[in-house]
Amino acid sequence: MSPFKSSTGLYENVAGFLCYLFAFVGGVVFLAIERRSRFVLFHALQSVILFAGLMVAHALAGFLPIIGVAVNLLLSMLGLVLWVIMMLAALQGKWLKLPWIGELAEKQLNRM
Repeated sequence: MSPFKSSTGLYENVAGFLCYLFAFVGGVVFLAIERRSRFVLFHALQSVILFAGLMVAHALAGFLPIIGVAVNLLLSMLGLVLWVIMMLAALQGKWLKLPWIGELAEKQLNRM
């Protein structure tokens, strides 16, 4: 457990974990309520960007004839793997930065 608490009263690693557990919605909630912890805000931003991107990709793949189903299946597997990895990383207190998405989240965090 992280010895540091976020402004929500939760330990930072637990709050980061919840950002991913509830995917897009968890990230949005913590962006709205977190006031102090950069760790939680980073994971909230990364969760929102990751899962919003996956939702858009799923929607676009639905328009692909023939291979759309296969693309959606691959996106679902990718989403599941990333979901588990990111939950575990946040719970362990790690700042695991995904390529592109993590960079974007970090830039947004620096603007806040």
